[in-house]
Amino acid sequence: MNALSVARPEDVGLSSARLSRIDGWMDELVSTGRLPGVSVSVTRRGKLAYQRCTGMADIARGTKMSPETMVRIYSMTKPLTTVAALMLYEQGRFQLDDPITRFLPCFAGQRVCVGGNRGKMDTVPAARDITFRDLMTHTSGLTYHFMFSTLVDAAYRDQGIDFQTSDDPLGTVVERLAKIPLLAQPGAEWNYSVATDVLGYLVQVISGQDFGDFMQERILAPLGMTDSSFVLPAEKLSRFAANYTPGLTLLDDPQTSRFREPGKIRSGGGGLISTAGDYLRFAQMLLNKGALGDVRLLGRKTVELMTSNHLRGDMADMGQPRFSESSYEGVGFGLGCSVTLDPAKAQVLGSAGEYAWGGAASTAWWNDPAEEMSVVLLTQLTPSSTYPIRRELRVLTYQAVVD
Repeated sequence: MNALSVARPEDVGLSSARLSRIDGWMDELVSTGRLPGVSVSVTRRGKLAYQRCTGMADIARGTKMSPETMVRIYSMTKPLTTVAALMLYEQGRFQLDDPITRFLPCFAGQRVCVGGNRGKMDTVPAARDITFRDLMTHTSGLTYHFMFSTLVDAAYRDQGIDFQTSDDPLGTVVERLAKIPLLAQPGAEWNYSVATDVLGYLVQVISGQDFGDFMQERILAPLGMTDSSFVLPAEKLSRFAANYTPGLTLLDDPQTSRFREPGKIRSGGGGLISTAGDYLRFAQMLLNKGALGDVRLLGRKTVELMTSNHLRGDMADMGQPRFSESSYEGVGFGLGCSVTLDPAKAQVLGSAGEYAWGGAASTAWWNDPAEEMSVVLLTQLTPSSTYPIRRELRVLTYQAVVD
């Protein structure tokens, strides 16, 4: 499958001169030592209208950032995992409001934390079981071990609930997770969580196929995402970026990264490595309502459902006023991705119906069906809340629309 064709910005309603403002923004982020290197790609009407890389993928080894640079996309894995689950949904294997206990009985009889202390958590019975929709919308009552804000995430740390680093099989970690009380009643609040890792395990259980193999055979290979994988192939090591913390302190060296270890579990919530070109293919498939070239992964109506708001109001209405660098006033959540409801309320350029997500190393992606645009931002700086680069890039890309 060929790469996306390239177009002059003016041929797809963008201004070359205005797009060039992205150049200066990128150069300043690198020259001031805020980012090691950065890549920005912009498509419109199915054509690649802007792509530029600057800075370093690996400072110590002098490797420059390029379109072929492979990066940890972390939570940008979540939309792909959700697509995998929706492919099974389209086969009639489950309904969105089905309880996950139908396939994972270990989640039966769950309890919800209502207080207590590290020694003894006070709990009440869950009003109902977690559903597939709860997992896809992060309203399941699950959380993450790195939140450091509740008794529940403390229990995750105590019990080793970390799908990124565990040496245990995927099912073992899920079963251990199921024994820990929920943070909130299912469906009551939006809380970012390991829900998509549980969803990945459900893909494995329902399909009868290893989750990593399902992703490779049913999504990555058909879309021609040849540089996307859960484990870095040895022959591609020279293209793998280093990951940094603020001040450009090395966090993860490509040579010793856990992404080189085949034994690690495949994290549906954050385990993929990818490139700009590969992720653009996935993004274009969604913009095309489920198809890329002659390959169709989802039907049009399923993509429309995926990219609709499934919350009652916006994220702020669901108890989440801020997450990462963003205010979630005016932003809802679909199945596996955020959905813009009101750009004015969100206080950033964009369109109602734009859907998006990002990753822990400051990567980001969004699709705008109204403008037929897709943007992919890649760098490697953890945490993603360090600088407001996603909001800044939104302004720089949208101000270049001139038709």
